[in-house]
Amino acid sequence: MKAAPVIDALRRSQLSVELVHTGQHYDANMSDAFFRDLQMPAPDHFLGVGSGTHAQQTARVMEAFEPIVLDRKPRWVVVFGDVNSTMACALVTVKLKPTTGTRVAHVEAGLRSGDWRMPEEVNRVVTDRVSDLLLAPSVDALPNLEREGIPSDRVRMVGNVMIDTLLKWLPVARDRRAADACGMGGERFVLVTLHRPSNVDDKGALEIILRALDTLARDTRVLFPMHPRTRKQVTSFGLDHLLQRITVVEPVGYLEMLSLLDSASLALTDSGGVQEETAVLGVPCLTLREQTERPITLSAGTNRLAPWPLTVDGIVASAREALARPRVPVGSRSPEGWDGKASDRVAAALAERGLDDE
Repeated sequence: MKAAPVIDALRRSQLSVELVHTGQHYDANMSDAFFRDLQMPAPDHFLGVGSGTHAQQTARVMEAFEPIVLDRKPRWVVVFGDVNSTMACALVTVKLKPTTGTRVAHVEAGLRSGDWRMPEEVNRVVTDRVSDLLLAPSVDALPNLEREGIPSDRVRMVGNVMIDTLLKWLPVARDRRAADACGMGGERFVLVTLHRPSNVDDKGALEIILRALDTLARDTRVLFPMHPRTRKQVTSFGLDHLLQRITVVEPVGYLEMLSLLDSASLALTDSGGVQEETAVLGVPCLTLREQTERPITLSAGTNRLAPWPLTVDGIVASAREALARPRVPVGSRSPEGWDGKASDRVAAALAERGLDDE
C-alpha cells in the first residue's frame, strides 16, 4: 500500500524504478493479493526470504539484497515502514555507500512509540539514523527526529503515502461489498485485526482479548479475518472455544479489508495501518496496545487506546463507548498531508535531492 503510489509517482516523473520484493510477507493472501489488487508491476527482484526469527530474516535480506545494490548501483534505495526488511536494506545500502554512492530514503520516517520491546521500534530508529532522506508521514514525527539530532535538511514532511492508496481505491473497494460476502448482511459489526506478538504470543493476553470479543459478540456481530500466526496460537493455547460466537474468516486482500473497514461500526486492532485508515474513513477505532507510534490518530483522528493493562471489562467498556460514537465523513478528520498527494511530494523530494552531490 505504501510502495504502489510512490512507484507510480516516480515513473510519472520519468525516473527509472526497480522494485525489490524481499518476500518477508510470504502468505499468498497477504502478499500476492496486494500486487494483484493494486495493479502493481511484478517485482524486478524477488528475494524469497520467508519466515524466521528477527535475526534470520534480517540476515537473509541483507545477504540477498547486497548483490543487487552492487550490480545495479542505484542513485537511491527507498525503504518503507518499519519491518525487518526496512532496516536490513537500509543497513546494506549505507555500508555500500562508499563503493556505490547509493543513498537511503525512508518513507514513514520519524514515527516513535517509545516502546523498545517492539521490534518495529528498533527498526524505525536504526533506519532513520542511517538514512540520507527522511520522509515524514505526519507533523508529529518531526519533533522526534529533531530530538534525535537528525539535521533538518535531511527531513521532509510529505504526508502519508498509504492514504494515497486508500483514496484511489476506495470506490473499487466499496463495490466489492466484502461485508456481505462475509455474512454481515448489512448489520452493525466490529472488525478485528490482531497479529502483534505482545498480544498473540502470550496466552494470558490473547485469552483476555478473545474473552472480550466473545462478550461483545453476545450483542454485536464480530468479524475476525484471522492472521495465520494468530490462528496457530489460538489453537496451540487451547482457546478455540472462545471463537464460537465470532465470525472468523481467512485473511483477505487489501481491497476486501478496505471494504470491510469502510463498512464497520468499529475497528478493534493492534495494527498501525488500521489506525491510520480508520482516521481517514471516519470509523471509530480501538487500539489494543499500551502506546502507539501514530499519536496523531488519537489527537486528530478517530482512534482511542484501550485501557492498560488490558482487561476483559476494559476492552468491552471501551468498545461499547466507541460503538456509541457516530462515524464522521471520509476525510473530515484527516491529519495534515493525508490528502492523496503524498507520493507526489516523495517523488519531488527525491528528484530535488537527486541533483545534490551529497
